Amino acid sequence: MRCAVLGDPIAHSLSPVLHRAAYAALGLDWTYEAIRVPAGGLADFLSSLDDADGWRGLSLTMPLKREVLDLVAARSPRVDLAHAANTVVFGSGGSGASLDNTDLPGAAAAVRERFSGDVERVTILGAGATASSVGLAMCDLGAREIRLLARSPERAATTAAAIAAHASAPTVTVGALGHDARHDADNAGHDTGEVLVSTIPVAAQTPDLVRRAVTDSAVPVVFEVLYDPWPTPLAEAAEAGGRVLVSGLDLLVHQAALQVELFTGGTAALEVMREAGAAALASRA
Repeated sequence: MRCAVLGDPIAHSLSPVLHRAAYAALGLDWTYEAIRVPAGGLADFLSSLDDADGWRGLSLTMPLKREVLDLVAARSPRVDLAHAANTVVFGSGGSGASLDNTDLPGAAAAVRERFSGDVERVTILGAGATASSVGLAMCDLGAREIRLLARSPERAATTAAAIAAHASAPTVTVGALGHDARHDADNAGHDTGEVLVSTIPVAAQTPDLVRRAVTDSAVPVVFEVLYDPWPTPLAEAAEAGGRVLVSGLDLLVHQAALQVELFTGGTAALEVMREAGAAALASRA
C-alpha cells in the first residue's frame, strides 16, 4: 500500500520517518513518501492517482489543509468543525476518499501528555488552519477564552469563526501581530493565561515578542507547533524559564499515530514513532 505527505515546502517533513517506523512496527511493507504539491495543485494531484497503484492515505500540510475541502465531500465532523483537514483516507476497492482532522485530537493529547492542569485561557500566535485545530483542541480541554494574534487579522475570520463554533461557546478575540510586534507582544505576554500556542514561523518570533510573550510573562505552558528548526526562539525561552514546553514533535507524533490507525486499522507504536522522529531531528542538528 502507498501513503504520502503533501505540501509546500515539504522536504523538511518528518512524517515519512514517523509513518515508516509505525508501519515497520506493525509488520507492514507499506511505502510513505513526501511529495511537493503547491497551492492550487491538489486537484490535479488527486485526479492523477490510480486505484491500481494501491493508494491508502495522504497526510496534508500547508497550504493544502483548506484547499482539500472543495475537493472531497466525505468528511468527519472534526473537519467541518475546524474547517481544515490534514488526512485523506482512500477506501478499499476504489470506494472513494474521505477527510479527517487528526491535528485536533493530536494537539489535545500532546498537551495532556505534558500538562495535567486546568486550561482556561489561551493565546494563539497565528490564525491559519493549524491555529484553528489547536484552538478547538484547547476548547476540548476546557478553554473558554481564546485570543488569536495574527499578522493579518482580516484573514483570521475563518479560524475565529471555527473556534467560536465549538460546543462550549468560547469567547474568541482577534488582535494584530504586526512587523513591529511590541504592542501585540505586550498583549500576548499579559493575556496568555494558562497556555501560549505559537503557530508562527521562526522569522516572526522577534526578540520583543519572545521577551514579552514568554520571558517577562507568567505563562506556565508554551505549545510550539514547529519542530524544524528546533529549538525555536519561543521554545528556547520557555525552556530557559522552566515552563512546560509542548513541542511540535509531540503534536506531530500524536496526530501521525492517529493517521496510521486510520490508514491501517492497527494500533500505532507511539514511542517507536517518537524515537524515530527525535533521532531524525538530532541528525539534522
